Amino acid sequence: MADLTLADEHLIFRQYLDAVGLHGMAGAEAVGLSASEWYALSQIALEGTLTAGDLAARTGLTTGAATRLIDRLERAGFVRRAADPDDRRKVIVEPVADSLDQIEKVVVPARRQIAEVLGRYTPDQRAVLFDYFAHAAPAFRAATEEIRDAAAHRRQRKGGAAARRP
Repeated sequence: MADLTLADEHLIFRQYLDAVGLHGMAGAEAVGLSASEWYALSQIALEGTLTAGDLAARTGLTTGAATRLIDRLERAGFVRRAADPDDRRKVIVEPVADSLDQIEKVVVPARRQIAEVLGRYTPDQRAVLFDYFAHAAPAFRAATEEIRDAAAHRRQRKGGAAARRP
C-alpha cells in the first residue's frame, strides 16, 4: 500500500481492531461464552494456571466477579480449580485440556486465513510484524489500564458529587 495518509492509516487500523474484536465475540458465541469469559479462558490457557486474584487483575474485574466468572467456566467444563502446589492455602485455576480442543476448532478458520495473509510477506517482513505484535500487546494492556483508571476516577467524581447534593 503506497502513500497512505495518516487518516488512511487510522481507518485501516480501526478496521483491523474491529475485525479482531468481532472475531473474538464470534468465537465466544460459538462455544457459549461471553466475551469476558472468552478473554479470561484465553488468559488461563496462555498462562497454564492463574489464581482468581491474578485473573481479576488481568480482566479488570473485582475478585468477586472473577470468582463468579470462574464458576461459570468451571460449570461449562473449560476450567477446574486445584490446590496451588507451592501454597496449599491458595487455589489456582487451570484449563481443562479437552475443552481447549473445542476452542481450537473454533479458531481454525482465522488461523488458516491469517496464515495465508502472513504467507504474502517475506521472513524479514514477518519479523517486523511479530515485533510489532510483541510491543503492541503490552502497549494495549497499558492503555487499557489508563482507560480503566480514568473511568474509575470519573465514577468517583460523580459519586462524590451525588453524595453532596441535597
